[in-house]
Amino acid sequence: MTSRIMPLRRAASAAALLATVLPLAVTSPAHADGGSSPCRTPVSVPLDAEQARLADARTTALVERAGFTDFVRRFPAALCGVRSEDEAGRLVDSWGEALWQAAVRRAQGQRPGGDLPAGDDRPLYWARVAMTAGLARWEPGFALDRAALRSRFEDASRGLTNNAFRAAPGVRRVFISGFDPFGLDAEIRRANPSGSAALQLSGRRVTLADGSSAEIRAVVLPVRYADFDAGIVERAFTPRLAGGPGAADVITSVSQGYPGIFTLEDWAGRARSADPYPDNNRALSGGTREHPVTAPGLGPGPEFIRTTLPAAAVTAAVRGPYPVLLNTEVTEIPAGGTAPVDRADGPTPGSRAVEGGGGGYLSNEVAYRSNRLRAELAPRLPGGHLHTPVLTGLPADQQLLTGPEFERNESAITAEVRAILEHAAARP
Repeated sequence: MTSRIMPLRRAASAAALLATVLPLAVTSPAHADGGSSPCRTPVSVPLDAEQARLADARTTALVERAGFTDFVRRFPAALCGVRSEDEAGRLVDSWGEALWQAAVRRAQGQRPGGDLPAGDDRPLYWARVAMTAGLARWEPGFALDRAALRSRFEDASRGLTNNAFRAAPGVRRVFISGFDPFGLDAEIRRANPSGSAALQLSGRRVTLADGSSAEIRAVVLPVRYADFDAGIVERAFTPRLAGGPGAADVITSVSQGYPGIFTLEDWAGRARSADPYPDNNRALSGGTREHPVTAPGLGPGPEFIRTTLPAAAVTAAVRGPYPVLLNTEVTEIPAGGTAPVDRADGPTPGSRAVEGGGGGYLSNEVAYRSNRLRAELAPRLPGGHLHTPVLTGLPADQQLLTGPEFERNESAITAEVRAILEHAAARP
């Protein structure tokens, strides 16, 4: 296993370097109604790198072909109908929650719309990006904190609000996080199977390997360093770890990892070290293998945190199209050393983290942040990180947004994520 994963990790980092830079402004028609509206929507405003990709018509097609067009079309006019910042906050909460619920219901076959596969995570992503662009264009007749409003909309549209476990005696509670698509400058049609699994499983009641029942709740996190710096992981996981009726019995973060295999990551590292690989806003972490850095505002904790998921039971029991392996590899700077060293058997005492099993990017960081909280708030709780296989199968024709192989692979990955959770959450 060691000889397989380390080269894959290096190759994945190298292959993911984004090659193109798009202009950071997009021109598009204003959507809000005119007349006596207390605001205006300029035709062109500076947008961030993520929003700038909306210039590609395929992003609009992904929204339209899922039946989410009305969210994007009507949102600017709804904004122009509010008269205060408090009212605007309530509006972005409600629209964000409605978008999230629509995406979950569609992924689970409860909301018909469009011809894309139900479990496709891309329509939610691109609808959200388009709606944040609408928020960026909005110029109301009163002062407001636009960044705070966007944060509220992002949280609501990612499942961080109004997504509580149902109270049910004897039912285990499993909380997971997935991620947005990424690497979009290289391939704008990309999806993320962890986000797809989150949408397909959130709110589901499943039967665990021990015969008991569990409810799964999920969120989908951004691939942006700034959001991690601002505490989105802590906002997502703290309510699930702080005790009480909203608390989980098991947590795990999920992200896309290596070709052809699932990996349970044995160790999460404290460092960022993924540069020159940028995030979805083309921001860099500031850390490399030779010079890892600690994320701003990250709370106290050890250099490495070990999973408490029942890895042996999962890897032995789950049988699917993809092998499930325990990844014990890390990269560290040994105590007294100055250069990074790859280790197959976990960290050594006193070393400094360079990469956890999930590398030095945000998949490793969500594992570290969530399990640092777990160790602080609920140390007996099982928790860890799961990497899915890379989702492949997009058609060679760049104008085709989906295809049979892509859809089969997406479904197979989600089915195996569910099977892994059914074993990981079973009572010992």
